[in-house]
Amino acid sequence: MSKSQIDRLGSRLKQGDLGEALLRELDDYRRSYHPAYDFVVRRIEAELHLKPTGRPAKSTIALIEKLTRESIRLTQMQDIAGCRITVENPVEQDRTVASLTSIFDQVSIVDRRVRPSYGYRAVHVIVNLDGKSIEVQVRTKLQHHWAEFSEKYSDVVDPDIKYGGGPKEVREILSSLSELIGELEGAEIESVKMPDPTDVVYDTLPDSAKRAIADLRKSIDEQKQRIARLMQQGVTDLSERNKQ
Repeated sequence: MSKSQIDRLGSRLKQGDLGEALLRELDDYRRSYHPAYDFVVRRIEAELHLKPTGRPAKSTIALIEKLTRESIRLTQMQDIAGCRITVENPVEQDRTVASLTSIFDQVSIVDRRVRPSYGYRAVHVIVNLDGKSIEVQVRTKLQHHWAEFSEKYSDVVDPDIKYGGGPKEVREILSSLSELIGELEGAEIESVKMPDPTDVVYDTLPDSAKRAIADLRKSIDEQKQRIARLMQQGVTDLSERNKQ
């Protein structure tokens, strides 16, 4: 289908025309992303030795819901197909993003750390391949835990939570955690810039400065672990609640 035909299809679906023929066209369109998705994943595995997880294409239901929810044309969607890479920390996140931009010819970057989407933080590398946009999400472990926590809240409490809706107290919890993660990962980036025992300048520092650097790094690591445990426990508690 041409770009205009694809957008006409999306417009009719958005207006509630869910006839069998249109749904079949949408299914064919989403499946057309599979070759590009497979290429991107194989390239990441071969060049960067990473193991992304993901999906070759959104379901037809998810596509229709997004068309209905947002002011977007079908050809403008950048996340019809995508995969995810989870790394240890924001420094490794930046390195991974840089590596991704080096192995693909046409990429654009959406940094949701600078402007989080309803608390969601990550860096999205959009790879354009033969007219198909494949979204590669790069998250730190803390960002990933937050996303899973938010997703579980959406599943159990209210689907609108993912899009800035739902109960106020839930939005405040997720927003506070997101801001805390942003501050902590910002401090982690700064701490990496400080000298460590492998640097020549480290030996010239007074013992008090060495202790201060070590204490800061230890504090950041302990806070990261505490927040991760908190969100993991939150997912478990919500899962148990859903069973009741």
